[in-house]
Amino acid sequence: MFLVGLTGNYGMGKSTVLATFGSLGAVVMSADAIVGRLLEDERVRDRIRGMFGDDVIGNGGRLDKKTVASRIFSDPEQRKRLEALLHPLVFAEIEAAASNPDYADRVIVVEVPLLFESSAELKFRKTITVHTSEEKAVGRLERKSISREEALARLEAQMPISEKIKRADYAIDNSDSEEETERQVGKIYRDLVSLSRTS
Repeated sequence: MFLVGLTGNYGMGKSTVLATFGSLGAVVMSADAIVGRLLEDERVRDRIRGMFGDDVIGNGGRLDKKTVASRIFSDPEQRKRLEALLHPLVFAEIEAAASNPDYADRVIVVEVPLLFESSAELKFRKTITVHTSEEKAVGRLERKSISREEALARLEAQMPISEKIKRADYAIDNSDSEEETERQVGKIYRDLVSLSRTS
């Protein structure tokens, strides 16, 4: 397997780029999707409740994700506590899925929003940062009914995108047309396939 980490900041188009890699033939995974499944696990919910209190549990015993999000994006210490709980569980799932024998000769692209913040880049053969301007990212998020204040708070909680671009092996500028983004993804994917066959 040839494991590739894909990152970027909030609203910059990571999921769109991930889907494009999938359409080209890569195996794709999303850390956010794995987190979503983990938050449905009763044992994980109980640990989060122990950290943050009963008010993070909503109707029907389900986790109130909005309450948790508002807590962690306004309090860096609480965010770190939650990440310390979830990150090892997420990467255990990624490693288990990637070890599928059917993927032995495949490029596997994993979307990890906090790739560099959590020093997880060491788990990947190559890394990619998807970027656009903060203003474009905020505009996209506002069109999804996320307030400007919330969008900016989340962006400020992440490593500056300029630093992620510097650290990555590849960068995809998602500021222009879909066709231009697809062109960049296609070029990188061909390179990754070539590398996977010679490594």
